[in-house]
Amino acid sequence: MSAAGDHGAAARWEHFPHDADIGVRGYGASPEEAFAQAALAMMAAILDPATVRIEQTIDIVLEAPRLDLLLVDWLNALIYEMAERRMVFGAFEVTIEDHHLKGRALGEAVSRARHAPAVEAKGATYTELACVEDWPGLWRAQCVIDV
Repeated sequence: MSAAGDHGAAARWEHFPHDADIGVRGYGASPEEAFAQAALAMMAAILDPATVRIEQTIDIVLEAPRLDLLLVDWLNALIYEMAERRMVFGAFEVTIEDHHLKGRALGEAVSRARHAPAVEAKGATYTELACVEDWPGLWRAQCVIDV
């Protein structure tokens, strides 16, 4: 079997254990997909992203010298937007070119009754930070979120 056949490039996310904080990991066929999935993993640590209505779009533009640093900046920008705008997000769009990220976070105003947030994300950290192509066409973006 080939590596691609074994692992595929299906976009997905997961959590991984890390002491009192929460590790988030996104996978995708490209860094962009992996970043979007990592953002979904972060949201899923807070609430069920399926409960979020897509009513507003927030544009985010970032630059960093490396992909892994761009991931931390991306997740921290989302945490900032959630706090500043009192919003939650259920979908993400990301494009990356020459270490410049243009992203969109799609969501709505938070409803404590409907969304029932489990934790508050305080910040993305450099702990367990990685943005790598594990196999051709399978990117992994991960870090630990301080909650």
